[in-house]
Amino acid sequence: MTGVDASTATLELPSWAQVGEKRRAHIARVTALLAAWAPRLARDEAEAAAMRDVGLWHDALRDAPESLLRELTGDESSPAEILHGPAAAVMLEREGERRGEVLDAVRWHTIGAPTWGRVGRALYMADFLEPGRKFLVSDRAFLAAHAIYDFDGVFRQVLRMRLEWSLREGHELFPTAVAMWNQVR
Repeated sequence: MTGVDASTATLELPSWAQVGEKRRAHIARVTALLAAWAPRLARDEAEAAAMRDVGLWHDALRDAPESLLRELTGDESSPAEILHGPAAAVMLEREGERRGEVLDAVRWHTIGAPTWGRVGRALYMADFLEPGRKFLVSDRAFLAAHAIYDFDGVFRQVLRMRLEWSLREGHELFPTAVAMWNQVR
């Protein structure tokens, strides 16, 4: 999507964030994409602010040690790669965040949640469609540009692409992702 300012200089991550420069750049691109979409997608300023906030916070603990993620979540069995969202949601709650849709979007952004509203679905799409990723560049750019015109259609396509990739690579299909697919197909 053209015109997306993904500067990392203006990112104000939480004091507890643990991200390297590469992850910080990803967060900046996701947040910029959500900020670009928000004027057209959000129903009001509160929802637009929520979209920007989830972009900023979704990967705040992506580079944290597994031991910390497990300690924060109390989860000893899930794959470590999916714990940064739930751990960040715990930290946000400790800091006083009370918007359920924001917490759920951050918590489940890696695997999805069938209970999501627009904020969670927008984050799920932006995390996949952000322009710094090196695969399916033109397809993803097309979808990112069209999200403001066909939110539900682009969400369905992103979900399909992510599920197909998981199947192709032999990765686990999480029940919440399958439930989302059954909801939107």
